[in-house]
Amino acid sequence: MRLVANPIRSCLPWIAALLGMVAAATATADENLFGYVKGAETLPEGSRELYQWLTWRTGKGAGHYQALDARTEFEYGVTDRLSVSADLKLQSIDSAGLVIDGYLPGDVDYGLRLQGVEGSVKYNFLSPARDDFGLSTYVSLVYGRLDPHSGQDKDTYSVEAQLLAQKYFLEGQLVWVANVGTEMTHATRAPIPNLPPGFDWTTDPEIEWEWSLGTGASYRFVPNWYVALEAFYQTEFETVVGQERWSVFAGPSVHYGTRRWWATLTWVPQIAGGGEQYAGQTETDLHLIEKTEQEFRFKFGVNFD
Repeated sequence: MRLVANPIRSCLPWIAALLGMVAAATATADENLFGYVKGAETLPEGSRELYQWLTWRTGKGAGHYQALDARTEFEYGVTDRLSVSADLKLQSIDSAGLVIDGYLPGDVDYGLRLQGVEGSVKYNFLSPARDDFGLSTYVSLVYGRLDPHSGQDKDTYSVEAQLLAQKYFLEGQLVWVANVGTEMTHATRAPIPNLPPGFDWTTDPEIEWEWSLGTGASYRFVPNWYVALEAFYQTEFETVVGQERWSVFAGPSVHYGTRRWWATLTWVPQIAGGGEQYAGQTETDLHLIEKTEQEFRFKFGVNFD
């Protein structure tokens, strides 16, 4: 079995540095109880948090495919209702034995490279703690330089907007969240020399439009420990093909949090999907061109107040 050994080893210094920062953190952290869906809470005014995300995506139903995404995010509470954040994104991809016309032009194998940057704003209208029901908006601007699926050069400019809801039950022991969002992307692929004869690889600009729905519930079963179940649906439309894909992922999370730091581990297999498929695809009830069979995500956060 092939493993993404080099990218994982290259992430270890980051993880060690973050663990070392824990000793310097003195204030209560703003915990992410889920791996994918977002809560409505914002950071208190003047608070600062640093997050590290590692996401492992694996399985295309044929050949060999796995990717590692590394995301470092810094968030700052401008006011009690407004938070801003900046993200640096890297990725590595190891793909072999699978060529998909228009999407995967051939084998690729490289360690962590700069994938892109992101800036976001989160504004809270209703606080789930003070107003009984939480409601926030989340808007981000994203630039990407590598395609997260094929690993090839691809310039993308995206605008994402989400509406985030959150509700506490049982005096905060049970937390429910729900998200609805949309993302518009302008994408241009770089040309690739020596493609297979007749291989479709357009370099014309494309417009991609994605819609998403997500929800999750998290339960504190002992002090500091939570278990959760989350699910999300995504669908994408493109300039030429219309609805290109849709998929549903769902799975469990486990979360541990202290006053100084927190960590969340999530596994979400793809349970249903559709849209475009590659020739010879055997798992016809999943979308496996741009998505994978399963994802694992580890998130770690430290507060610096």
